[in-house]
Amino acid sequence: MAPAGEESGAAGEAMVAQGPISNILIIIAMQTEAMPVVNRFQLTEEPEPAFPKGVPWVRYHGIYKDLHINLVWPGKDSNLGVDSVGTVSASLVTYAAIQALQPDLIINAGTAGGFKAKGSSIGDVYLVSDVAFHDRRIPIPVFDLYGVGLRQAYSTPNLRKDLNLKIGKLSTGDSLDMSTQDEATIIANDASVKDMEVTFEHHLIRFELNGSWHPCLRF
Repeated sequence: MAPAGEESGAAGEAMVAQGPISNILIIIAMQTEAMPVVNRFQLTEEPEPAFPKGVPWVRYHGIYKDLHINLVWPGKDSNLGVDSVGTVSASLVTYAAIQALQPDLIINAGTAGGFKAKGSSIGDVYLVSDVAFHDRRIPIPVFDLYGVGLRQAYSTPNLRKDLNLKIGKLSTGDSLDMSTQDEATIIANDASVKDMEVTFEHHLIRFELNGSWHPCLRF
């Protein structure tokens, strides 16, 4: 695995060769996380979001310095009215947004839990270097590695340098709490932050849009 901040193989060269970025997709899990971005870039909600009829997913769109910005979040659960957090909603809305919007750049942004033992403090902004799962336990040789699903994120050294971001590994699971088994896997994953969506989205994006940019920011 290449060190964080360095380009991994020919993937970066292929992305650069695609030309300038003009269509950006921002994926955020919760409404309270999404609205500051919506307001900052003066995005407007699209009444026809180009998604299948009946889904709760919400899309905002606007233009900023000639960049088309689409922000998508999964919306509210139809039964309970809470934000649709977790890997299932995240993967579905990400796949649909890629199909409908064909972005050049995909940014996953949002809040995450951090660990003091790794030097994390409230308000730190992390650029994610690697992603893995901590709750997909498959105790069979090779399947155990598949369950953890360790992947290196796309390297964005200029972004890290220009914004002076911390960099660290992220571990994903569908539970907000942390069981002893989850904790052991998070430590084994060497994670600085944990969340409930990113790793699944990263796997999907690599499969669906090979060569597209997908940096991840967690706060």
